[in-house]
Amino acid sequence: MDYSAINIRYGKLASSDCCLSCGGAINYAKAKIGEVCVDLGSGRGTDVLRMADEVGEIGFVYGIDISEGMLEKARQSALRLEVQNVRFIQSELEHIELADNLADLVISNCTINHATNKEGVWSEVFRILRKGGRFVVSDIYATTPIADEYRNDPVAVAECWAGAVTRNEYLATLTKLGFTAIEIIEESKPYQKGKAEVASLTIAGKKPSGGCCC
Repeated sequence: MDYSAINIRYGKLASSDCCLSCGGAINYAKAKIGEVCVDLGSGRGTDVLRMADEVGEIGFVYGIDISEGMLEKARQSALRLEVQNVRFIQSELEHIELADNLADLVISNCTINHATNKEGVWSEVFRILRKGGRFVVSDIYATTPIADEYRNDPVAVAECWAGAVTRNEYLATLTKLGFTAIEIIEESKPYQKGKAEVASLTIAGKKPSGGCCC
């Protein structure tokens, strides 16, 4: 996917007070002492720094984002707060620059909907999770399929609606890739966003302890 429009838009927002999240995955993630955690679309690093405190000095947290502006802001915050058990990486979500079977927990807030290849992103989540690892993701879905004319519109994509898939498609992708214990923790009523009707949800699931079950 061409992330250039998203990179520019969110890079500018790095120094603003705008809140970009569509959910609170961090509130349900419950990171534990000693765990390795990953935040996809980590932005200014707020959730990364919170999890760094939760996992303690023997744990570690990675923040993944495409915007260098956001990443620099996050690195400055970590340096100012003297948080050492974190690392911020510039990477596309379809090709996460982390090793296989690394993470105990992956979280994300309103980021995966941006990706054209969502199955590719979720495949990467599956890959980097350890056996028995879990994800907690807040995102949006469309109540009806988004018209093709908006799919590659960089402005519409950056506004967090053009990339949305339907609820059934979202869940089918997770099942296809082998995630288990899939649970919708919270779900909003549909609302208008741009030229689409969408709903927000926070969803959790696990990588089977035996690996891929497909």
